[in-house]
Order: sequence, then C-alpha cells, then structure tokens
Amino acid sequence: MSRKFTLEYWPDEDWYAGRLREVPGVFSQGETLEELIMNIREAYTLMLEAVEPLNIETQRKEFEVEV
Repeated sequence: MSRKFTLEYWPDEDWYAGRLREVPGVFSQGETLEELIMNIREAYTLMLEAVEPLNIETQRKEFEVEV
C-alpha cells in the first residue's frame, strides 16, 4: 500500500533536516535532499515496525479540535 505524506525540510548548516508533517515524531536528516528523502522513508518504516498491533477490539471516533 502506498501513502502520500508532506515532507517539511529546512537547511541545518551543511545538511537538510526534515519531518513528516502528518506523522509526529518522524524526523531525519541528510547531506542532500535526496538523502533526506531516503532517510525519512527509512525512519517511517522503522517507526511502523516498532509499533506493536493491539490484540484487542478497538473503536474509532472522528472529532474536531479548534486551534
């Protein structure tokens, strides 16, 4: 399955640093923009592998938050 995310990135001295806007906690860096993209993909994949599935029946509810 393929998903689209927004990469926010900025220069950090001689590197690029960035994060996935839709996934809090997924940050990375690279010497080039291409390397940053490769590293952010790896960081996202590692985050997914670290999350253990719940062995219980869950429910979901959408709600709004005013900011």
